[in-house]
Amino acid sequence: MTDTSSPCIAIVDDDQALRDSLAWLLDSVGIESRLFADGETFLAGDPEGFDTVLLDVRMPGLSGLQVQQRLSELEKPPPVIFMTGHGDVPMAVSALKAGARDFLEKPFNHQQLIDIVQQSLHTHQQARQAQLRLEALRERYAALRPKERQILVHVARGLTSREVADHLGISPKTVEIYRLRAMKSLGAANLAELVRLCVALGLVDTLPEEAP
Repeated sequence: MTDTSSPCIAIVDDDQALRDSLAWLLDSVGIESRLFADGETFLAGDPEGFDTVLLDVRMPGLSGLQVQQRLSELEKPPPVIFMTGHGDVPMAVSALKAGARDFLEKPFNHQQLIDIVQQSLHTHQQARQAQLRLEALRERYAALRPKERQILVHVARGLTSREVADHLGISPKTVEIYRLRAMKSLGAANLAELVRLCVALGLVDTLPEEAP
C-alpha cells in the first residue's frame, strides 16, 4: 500500500459473522477493510501496509497479544485497536500498556467504533506524513557539503558568523555564503526555521545544556 492510497483497515477475528459485520460498517463510511480469520494469516501478509488493525484478543493459534508483540517488532507497525469480550478487559489494559491505541468491548457501539477507527487513521496518517517529511529532510541534509553541515550545527547552537569563522579558520563572508546555501537546500526560510530543522535532524538539543 502506498502513502497516497485510501486507508485500509485489517480486521483480525475468528468470528466470520463479526468480520463481515465490521467490514460492512466500515464500508458504510468509506473505509476499506481486509478480513483475516487468524493472526498467522494476517502476519503472513503485509501487516505494515495497513493503517489500523482491529484485533481480537482471544483467537485460536496466536492470541491478539501475541500478534501485537509480533507487530511491535516491525519497523513501521500499524496502530492496533483491540476487540475484547467482557472478561478480557484486564488483557486489553495490558495491551494498552504495550502500545495499543485503544480497545473496544463487545458488543460494539457502532458510532464509538467508527469514531475510534477514524481517530486512529487520522493520527496514523499524520505520523506517516511527518516521517516522510523527516526522511526527505535527511536526504537533503545528506546532500550538503561537509563544510555546510559543520556550519549548520554551529549556527544552530547559537554561534555568530564571526565565531563560526574563528572556529573553522575561514572568513565570516564564507560562513554566510555556506549558511545561506545550506538554508536554501534544506528549505529553511529564516534562522528560527533552520534551528527547528537541525533539532528535527538530531544535530542539536531542543534546549541548551545548563552550565555546571
